[in-house]
This record gives sequence, C-alpha cells and structure tokens, in this order.
Amino acid sequence: MVRSIILLLFAQVAVLSLWFSAASVLPALAAANGLEVADLAGLSAATQIGFVAGALVLAISGLPDRVRPQRLFAVFALIASAANLALFLVSPDGLLAFTSRLVVGFALAGVYPVGLKVAVGWSIKRRGLIASLLVGALALGSALPHLAVYFGGVDWRLTLLVTSVAGMIGGIAILFCDVGPYHQQAAKFDPRAIMAAWQIKPVRYAFLGYFGHMWELYAFWAWVGVVAGVAATGHVENPQAFGSLIAFWAIGLGAVVCVPSGLLADRFGKARIANIAMIISAASGICAALAFEYSLILFVMALIIWGMSIIPDSPQFSALVADHAPPDRIGSLMTLQTALGFALTSITVQFTPQFVEAFSWPMAFLVLALGPLFGIFSMRYFKQNKDLIQ
Repeated sequence: MVRSIILLLFAQVAVLSLWFSAASVLPALAAANGLEVADLAGLSAATQIGFVAGALVLAISGLPDRVRPQRLFAVFALIASAANLALFLVSPDGLLAFTSRLVVGFALAGVYPVGLKVAVGWSIKRRGLIASLLVGALALGSALPHLAVYFGGVDWRLTLLVTSVAGMIGGIAILFCDVGPYHQQAAKFDPRAIMAAWQIKPVRYAFLGYFGHMWELYAFWAWVGVVAGVAATGHVENPQAFGSLIAFWAIGLGAVVCVPSGLLADRFGKARIANIAMIISAASGICAALAFEYSLILFVMALIIWGMSIIPDSPQFSALVADHAPPDRIGSLMTLQTALGFALTSITVQFTPQFVEAFSWPMAFLVLALGPLFGIFSMRYFKQNKDLIQ
C-alpha cells in the first residue's frame, strides 16, 4: 500500500506540473514573442476549458470505472506531455497554441480524478488521509510557480521541456502502482450511473459542499499574489515579489495542513472537518475584506489563514462521494464532481478582476466567502444525519 501511494503521489505531481507551470511561463513566453501577457490569457483559460470538457466526457462515458485506471492515467499523461511541447513549434497567440492547451487540459482530466479513484480504493478507514495527501500534493504544486517568480522567474523553454519530461515519467511510473482491495470496475457502460450524483442524498450534498468550496478556491489561488502586491504598494520596495511570496506561503501552508486535517477527518468525520475548514475559510475572507485598507500585517495574516483553511475540505468532499457512491461508480462520480467544480471556477477566476474593477477587492472577498457559507449550509445534511458522518 505505502509503495503504491508514494508512486501515485509522485505520478500525480509530475504529470500535473504540466498545468502548474503554465501560469508561471506566460510572462516570459509573451516577452520572447513581443506580446503582452494579456494576449496569452486564453492559454490558461484553454487548459481550464479542456479539463472541464475532458472530465465531463470521462464521467458520462464511465471510462474511469470501466478501464484499468493505471492505463487510463498513463495514456492521458503521455498525451498531455506531448501537447505541452506544441508551444515550441507554434505561435503562442494563435489557434494552434490554444488548441494545444485545450488538449493538455482535456488529458489532465484523465489524471487527477483517476488518481483520486486509485487512492480511495486503498482504504476505507484511512480514506480521508489518503485523499488529503493527493490534494495536498496538488496544492503544493500550485504554490511552487509563485516561489519561482519570487526568485526571478523561469525560462519558458526549460520549463516546458522539464514539465513534459516529468509528465512522461509520471505516466510511466503509474503503471507500477497497484490498485487497492476496495477498487471495483463497472461491468458495462451505463450513462445513467451519473444520475446517482443527484439520486443518492449523501453524494448530492457532498457535491453541493464541493461546489461551495470550488467557488472560492481557484479564484483565491489565481489572485492572492496580485491582491497581496496591491495591498503592499507603498509599504514594500517590490510589491510584485512580495505578492508572489505571500501567495507561495498561503497556498503552500494549505498543502501542509491537508495532512493533519486528513488524519482528523478519519477520526472525527469527514463532513465535520470539511465544515470546520469552511467556517474558518469564510471568516478569513470576511477578515481580509475588513483589513484590506486598514493594516497590511492583519491583511496578510488573514490571507495566510485563508490559504491554510481553503484546501483541507476539498479531499473530504471527494472521500464522502467515495464513501456513499456505489463502489463500481466511484470513479465516474468523482470525475463528474471535479468537472462541475472546475467549470464553476472558470466563472469566478475570469470574473474576479472585472468585479474588482466595478466594485473593490473587499467586496470581491465577501462574494468569495459566499462559497464556503453555501458549503456549510450543505453540510447540515450530514449533521442532521449523524449516522452518515464518516
């Protein structure tokens, strides 16, 4: 078990580096081609759109539950790695570049949710911890590009090459990972299986809680460095570098917190720990709104605590789906959950800057805090049905 989980963690981080690195190379890629970063914003959006499309196709087709997951993971990892190299050959502001990032995102949908399915098949009693380890690795990978920017940025050619090689290695490594004793494949294709997302109440409310979580998560991750830099203007010598450092700590510490929160979830209940994380997250967003123009120190503290509390609930929603879904439909339902959640993030990430321009950063924080508040309301179902708290 331990060997397979370590291999799975390595493979996940290695392949998902194809996504993590995209935002960090855009400034260098734009400069090398005489473009503005805004001209390449579509590349990041394409990865997100591709991921949502891929996850929906996989969920509806039921492939995560009908195909050996290691093979599915490996094939999609190799496709994503190859598509990532396209920026060496095409103009970054053209249709081919956009299409290549669509393919990367589409293929990554066969990596992250499928990896979660493999993970939860290893244990029921330790399912919260195992899922937390994978999500923690995802968060750490999201934090590292901010640290690279803080230390002066990255060479876009080297980054593309290294991440593609890492993706290929990860795709090969997963083939040496075994599936656990609770892994189960579906006997046949049944598109109606995804209806269980609504028909089975615990699964339905785990989905709803996840949507509240995703409402704030990627908008926070995408813009925390920017807003920290804005708040630090006039207070520090290099606000942009300061913002990148704060983003690294906010996201990175969230990855660290995933481990103890996973242990606590297995002991006291996944729904309970997810609920506590969302309470802290919502409170942090409100505190950040209040402190934004009042005190840089208090504002940064609110951002750090927000970052620490914004991610530990994520694996618990996936684990709750695994706990209550039919065993042979877990992969499809977790993939559907991920698809719909990431579709929601596309809205909040894209419209946050427009909302800030129309209103203010404090108002944006309050709107993002509505997500965990909705999640808290959804988790009331598990509190009212205490026999379901796992």
